[in-house]
Amino acid sequence: MGTTAERNKNLSRPKKSSGDKAKRQREQKKRLIALGMDETVVAKMNAREVLDKLKRPAKIAKEIAAKKA
Repeated sequence: MGTTAERNKNLSRPKKSSGDKAKRQREQKKRLIALGMDETVVAKMNAREVLDKLKRPAKIAKEIAAKKA
């Protein structure tokens, strides 16, 4: 019987690239803009703020509706 090290040839996980990270962040900002947030406000947000907003898209819609009313 072989040991786990003999059977498992993939010993390391692939690394995340900085280019892919930048692409993900751009797409996330585009999602916020598509939900109705102002483009200038989104541009000033950092990555953590963008992720926190995207966790609850219904809340964003309510905030935008409240500002318009």
